[in-house]
Amino acid sequence: MHLNAIRDIAKKKRLDPGAMNKKELIRYIQEQEGHIPCFKTDQPFCDQEDCCWRSDCKPGEPIAMS
Repeated sequence: MHLNAIRDIAKKKRLDPGAMNKKELIRYIQEQEGHIPCFKTDQPFCDQEDCCWRSDCKPGEPIAMS
């Protein structure tokens, strides 16, 4: 997803994207939604199955099945 699209998402959520880069902005949105701000961190495993950023963060990684 392009930065401008992410900025639009932030604005729709009434968040100020300021001059944040893509990673910072997505983490900020995650945090404001009450989620762990983990986008593009070095976590070896992701169990956030319903995360809307997953395909951009962990491309090709299968969703964990419980």
